[in-house]
Amino acid sequence: MGRWSSFDAAGWRAALAVYLTRRQLVIFLMGFSSGLPLLLGFSTLSFWLREADVTLAAIGGLLTVSTPYSLKFLWAPLLDHVRLPGITRWLGLRRGWLLTIQLLLIGSILLVGQGDPSESLAFLAVAALVMAFLSASQDIVIDAYRIEILAEHEQGAGAAMTQAGYRIGMLAAGAGALALADFIAWSWVYAVMAALVGVGILGTLIGTEPAERRPAPPSQPMAWLRHAAVDPFADFTKRRGWLVILAFVLLYKYGDAVAGAMANPFFVDLGFSGVEIASVTKVFGVVMTMLGVFAGGLLVARLGILPALAVGGVLQAGTNLIFAWLATRGHDLQALTLAIGADNFTGGLGSAAFVAYLSSLCNLAFTATQYALLTSLMAFGRTLLAASSGWIAEQLGWPGFFVLTMGLAVPGLLLLWWLARLYPVRTPGKTAPAAAEEPAQ
Repeated sequence: MGRWSSFDAAGWRAALAVYLTRRQLVIFLMGFSSGLPLLLGFSTLSFWLREADVTLAAIGGLLTVSTPYSLKFLWAPLLDHVRLPGITRWLGLRRGWLLTIQLLLIGSILLVGQGDPSESLAFLAVAALVMAFLSASQDIVIDAYRIEILAEHEQGAGAAMTQAGYRIGMLAAGAGALALADFIAWSWVYAVMAALVGVGILGTLIGTEPAERRPAPPSQPMAWLRHAAVDPFADFTKRRGWLVILAFVLLYKYGDAVAGAMANPFFVDLGFSGVEIASVTKVFGVVMTMLGVFAGGLLVARLGILPALAVGGVLQAGTNLIFAWLATRGHDLQALTLAIGADNFTGGLGSAAFVAYLSSLCNLAFTATQYALLTSLMAFGRTLLAASSGWIAEQLGWPGFFVLTMGLAVPGLLLLWWLARLYPVRTPGKTAPAAAEEPAQ
């Protein structure tokens, strides 16, 4: 028994060591740079506009400039295959594109800061659209870089480091920017945010370029276009059970998506104040989410991707029952804290494993394109599937609603069981081969 415990502890220590590499530090810095621009075109921008007495209708219309985040798969093939003169030779394909985009992103953030909401909303809208396009492009390259630089057993930790950096970047661009705006002009606030892109540039410069493992694209224009835009789809369909994989991508977080869509109305109905909701969900909840993603990365390194997905999926489903219990408690701050803590921790754990799984699905010949497609499918599916959440809550009441959301997690878990049979784990303590590893013969 003592020998087994010693061996097991050594295995967990080895799994924990997956975080202690230079590659993971680079991914954390890039994650910060990825999260930074998001709120500068969303809540921070809307705060500035409202402070300048811009109408709510105009603010709502202006925030549609975020559409590049949903359409990034359209230009991902260019970032997968087009080599920039000079800088690609210096830094490589991924880091060359990343540095170029980051420098342009600094300029676009400065440009937004030069806008005047009271004088020209059109100028501000164009500048914000350019910033969103560059931010989405940066996300494409960072995702591809993370997938290509890490081994499969490191992908969970990479997902955790990315999300940790991302959330800190959002915190800087959200709460940090709003706090600065009390003391300096908005143009200077955006200048400070632009300077913080330097954190991502540091990651780009100290990182190493992933090994070049993609074949050279054809030189003929039509053949090149087919290779860039059609072959990523065709390649994905060669995997065994590829339709099951797509269904799993859609349904793994179905229960969480439906429950999350109604979270704030639920809290309001229970009588919680804005301060109570913010302090528990936005402060304590973020801490628990970050702990969860790090735990998820550790599980992927120790158990493998598919077992970590199973643990995360079961826990995510189970925590929805805590919200059903909370519905019977009413205005109980301790119960709310327990529910948020459990839900955010398990959600973070499942998310780290899920990002690692999506990463494992990508063929290194089409990394950026396939990952952008998968994440767009996931986001679209979650939005579409959660659209009926309000109607369901009205029909069942809050306790019944959250019990049902636990049941909505079952299809995803059944699909995961099917995938585990298609791609069995090799040995305990090793990673699952993952669905991308064995295409159909």
